[in-house]
Amino acid sequence: LAAIASPFTAIGRRWRGSMLWRVGVTVLVVGMATLVVLGVLTSSLIRDGLVDSRIDRILAEVERDRSETQLYIDNSTAETTAELQSLVFDLWDNLNTLGGGNRELVLLEAPSNQTGVGLSSSETSQGIREVITPAMRSALSEGTSLPWQPVQMPDGSPGVAVGTTINIGAAGAYQLFFVYSLADEQATLDLVSRALLIGAGVLLILLLWLVWFVTVESVRPVRAAARTAARLADGRLSERMTVRGVDEMATLASTFNDMAASLERQITKMETLSKVQLQFVSDVSHELRTPLTTIRMASDVLHDNRADFPPAVARSAELLDAQLDRFEALLADLLEISRIDAGAARLDTDRVSVLTLVRDEVAAILPAAVGMGVEVRLWAGSGDHVASVDRPRIARIVRNLLSNAIEHAQSEPVDVIVASDARAVCVVVRDYGVGLGPGQVEHVFDRFWRADAARARTMGGTGLGLSIAREDAALHGGTLEAWGQRGKGASFRLALPTTEATIGHNLPLPVVVRRSAFEELGTLVAVDAPGAATEVTS
Repeated sequence: LAAIASPFTAIGRRWRGSMLWRVGVTVLVVGMATLVVLGVLTSSLIRDGLVDSRIDRILAEVERDRSETQLYIDNSTAETTAELQSLVFDLWDNLNTLGGGNRELVLLEAPSNQTGVGLSSSETSQGIREVITPAMRSALSEGTSLPWQPVQMPDGSPGVAVGTTINIGAAGAYQLFFVYSLADEQATLDLVSRALLIGAGVLLILLLWLVWFVTVESVRPVRAAARTAARLADGRLSERMTVRGVDEMATLASTFNDMAASLERQITKMETLSKVQLQFVSDVSHELRTPLTTIRMASDVLHDNRADFPPAVARSAELLDAQLDRFEALLADLLEISRIDAGAARLDTDRVSVLTLVRDEVAAILPAAVGMGVEVRLWAGSGDHVASVDRPRIARIVRNLLSNAIEHAQSEPVDVIVASDARAVCVVVRDYGVGLGPGQVEHVFDRFWRADAARARTMGGTGLGLSIAREDAALHGGTLEAWGQRGKGASFRLALPTTEATIGHNLPLPVVVRRSAFEELGTLVAVDAPGAATEVTS
């Protein structure tokens, strides 16, 4: 079946992928069908015209000869059999002379003839009697005037037979048949058919050439526009189409060039603004570090001596220290975002066990999770889970995912699942808390976006963590995806290639991992605290 379907599949791809192919094949099929219909109609009309005209002449000729023959017989004085036979021979010669050798004659005794005389004639062609059918003889016997019928001549050519009845005196009634050959008319029809076939072939060739020329002329600027648009999409903003002439295609090329020039101006303007913005953020971040260092020094002095202050002043020193920590984290994130946007971020990769890295981050964040009443569970499939990654960046991604999950868990557990195959290592962080509502998944990686603006941050986030995490994943050639439902929690899947090759589509973990799927991961280990590991079954 595959071998049979393969040619049709190739034709289908060619049909969908080429306008020139579609137009050419469509015109060819429609043109051939039109030519066939016109050829059949023309041949039919010519044939009917030739045959009808010929038969009308034949019937008129037979009627004339019948009348003259019957008149000749009526004026004859022949009475004996010999005289009547001689009369028949004379009539035969006269009819052959009148026909000019273009017809055959057959004389047969009428079925109603009871005289028993039995006159005979001499047919000029062998087997001509066999073309006379019983149906024609019956029609004459029933009184039909000049019945005729298409017949096939002994030599295979088409013909027509016309019958009439004559009364030969004492010999009684006889049936006289005139058999005409239509070979000349058939030759004319063959000539017309050949002429029509040749004309149709020439016309079809001219039609195909015309369609090809028109289609190519129409498709060429479209293809040129597609190539130019592809180069523009690749960043070659100076590309333009060549304008030839003043026709519609020239107008298309000119309009396309105007559009490309406008896009180039807008993109250049946006790039300039983006560079200015990035430089501004970078400069501001750097400039803030100097006064921030001075403030940090003063804050550290106040924080270290807060026991000597009144309660209100001591609390203010603690708040100042906490907010300075957050401010420093925000500055660090802003600088990182600036480097990523400017394309200056670089990776320092090494072969790392992602499971070990995740285990360390889980252990580091457990005290904060315990303080918020959240249980963190680590699940790992079989394998070494090793990949070439920039350890600090991947650790930052996992840290951001864990802190985000713990902050929104609402005292429900947080599951961290690690699995890998030959192509990718996946980490899924799943919480069962607030979740994400309709339309929120598309914005969860936006900078400074929050699902609930009224909720206070309890883990000290800057609002840039998930955005930076996704950019870090992209730098590794990986992906970071999210899924969630309101009131049922959220899942984040980090997928990293094990080598420099692409990840592929069939990742070892889905975005949402259910307990029923744990058995597919092999031996699972739950880590509740650093160094504490127990076997778990689903």
